[in-house]
Amino acid sequence: MKGGGRVNLWFKGKQRVFFLLISFVVLTSLLLAGCTKEDAQAVNGSLAAAPSSEKDADASSTLVIGAYSVAKDALQELIPVFQAEWEQKTGQKLTIQESYEASGTQARSIAGGMEADVALFAMEGDVNKLIEADLVSSDWQKQDPYAGMVTESIVVIGTREGNPLQIKDWEDLKKSNVDVLYPNPKTSGGAQWDINAIYGAGLKQAEALNVDGPAYAKQLLSGIHDRVISMDKSGRASMAAFEYGVGDAIVTYENELLARIKQGVPYEIVVPEHTIQIENPVVVVDRYVDKHGTREAAEAFVAFLRSQEAQEIWVKAGFRPVNEQVKAELKEQIAAPEGLFTIEDMGGWEHIRESLYSKRGIWYQVLAGL
Repeated sequence: MKGGGRVNLWFKGKQRVFFLLISFVVLTSLLLAGCTKEDAQAVNGSLAAAPSSEKDADASSTLVIGAYSVAKDALQELIPVFQAEWEQKTGQKLTIQESYEASGTQARSIAGGMEADVALFAMEGDVNKLIEADLVSSDWQKQDPYAGMVTESIVVIGTREGNPLQIKDWEDLKKSNVDVLYPNPKTSGGAQWDINAIYGAGLKQAEALNVDGPAYAKQLLSGIHDRVISMDKSGRASMAAFEYGVGDAIVTYENELLARIKQGVPYEIVVPEHTIQIENPVVVVDRYVDKHGTREAAEAFVAFLRSQEAQEIWVKAGFRPVNEQVKAELKEQIAAPEGLFTIEDMGGWEHIRESLYSKRGIWYQVLAGL
């Protein structure tokens, strides 16, 4: 019995050694495999991202576009043209994902983490949200001869067929029988252009009358706002409401009305004596293109949007061009109103944000009835 016990102990000890040896071999094999994989990653970059062959490298890519809603119709015609040109030039199939929102909403979305490679906004101020989020360089306007802009337009008044209420200028929107639409400037960059146009026109009129400018302009804005029956979240939503039959007049972009008139909708466009020139920016979102490896495609897309071919498509959609060649060709067709002014004529965006849209600004006084 004692001898048998020693044999059993000896046998069990041999078993332990055997299993330890097997475990050591398996572990060593796994470590060697891991080293081989790490070495492959060091040579090829990320193994998961590495193409199966040179032919497959960069065979496709995805670009994300975040734009304000009014640009949607034009962009959906422009994007396929660019995709075809990009594939012909590079051999790369480019998928473009699109997001459309009110300009302010879109800017906040991108600043909050919606990883757009290219952003198109209604106004320069929305790019500032991306600068504040450290997504875009503060010198973005110095990077091209267009100061960051891609299209222009003007603020106008749209009426029903035949202009039945005989609206001819801003003052007519104060009449008690006129129901007015414009979007909400808290969410819509287009709405801020609308408010700027009315307020700026008041400043111009006050200058001609030699009266207090801000007081006169506030009175004009307040009188028109009293007739506003709906403030939608975007310029496109406001236009949709007008299409559904809401309101007698709409304060909007010229391009919104021109596009519908070309489709056969019998709207009338009233160009006020004094109105503002709209400038719409486009910007490559630096942090996201570098993260996604899409800078080349993003910059090419922005350049394409300003090309003669693309600018003619923008014009067809009702916008005014920034491309000087297209501007010259269409000079007779796209006349500037005599009383046209710019945001710089009003003191620039920083001044406007403080005087109109700050918590104590004139716009909020108008909302509060002060």
